[in-house]
Amino acid sequence: MNGTTQDANLFEVIRVGGLATALLVLVGTYVLVRFITRALHGVGARWGDKRLLINQIATLMRFSIWLVGLGVALALSVNLTREVLIALGGTAAVTIGFALKDLAASILAGVIIIVDRPFQVGDRVSFGTVYGEITAIGLRSVRMLTLDDNVVTIPNNKFLTDVVTSGNWGALDMMMQVDFFIGVDQDIVLAERLVGDALTSCRFAYAKKPWDVFVNQALHDNVAAIRLRARAHVVDVKYEREFESDLTRRVMAAFQKHRILPPALLHRRLDASGLAVPASSATLPS
Repeated sequence: MNGTTQDANLFEVIRVGGLATALLVLVGTYVLVRFITRALHGVGARWGDKRLLINQIATLMRFSIWLVGLGVALALSVNLTREVLIALGGTAAVTIGFALKDLAASILAGVIIIVDRPFQVGDRVSFGTVYGEITAIGLRSVRMLTLDDNVVTIPNNKFLTDVVTSGNWGALDMMMQVDFFIGVDQDIVLAERLVGDALTSCRFAYAKKPWDVFVNQALHDNVAAIRLRARAHVVDVKYEREFESDLTRRVMAAFQKHRILPPALLHRRLDASGLAVPASSATLPS
């Protein structure tokens, strides 16, 4: 008798006739999300200057559509009476508290990321030892595409406790820095000018923002050297590798043309008066 009563109560809670419709809603939600994602990616590829904004809109639309679809499917398959809502609330609380606490934390963190925006889709982000472009912010995780073309999936809740660095934070351009090393006995002023000329002629550099070259002494491969740090904005973060390669080719060609040499181990000797002979004139001991 009790079994019959429980089965009757179960059928009162679950709308058997609505299960098929709820399944169709979930399938339709999945298809709609895929269609919108592909359509917006196509629009972003066509209008490159609006690419980051379109990617952000796609993320918000996917997030919203899934929430609506899940809610509609639940309403179609369950009779949401007061008793059912209380039971669902208690069950959800226990489940989230014990079995799905990490998933719940990731979902909550996903909402916080969308609202607080520590980074956005399209940003170049450093997280721990991983660096790459944020391609998607989902309910549970964030996907990052590294410069080596690897897709890294990171749970959302990790971003609430660990440090994350965004290189461009919603902008297309991003500050880049490339180091060049020369010997301490080389013409530093000429080398600095050559690096500056390479920056201004690089087609991937964003000319509307300032650039600079910092000079300081450093160790390079355990040899005393002069470091010239070139800093400029790349016109679009997707050209990060191209910017570095083009700038390096230009600087190396200029250094070779003007005989600016790389760091080397220098040998000095003293002349008759006790003064050090310049490294370029020093000779190795026999």
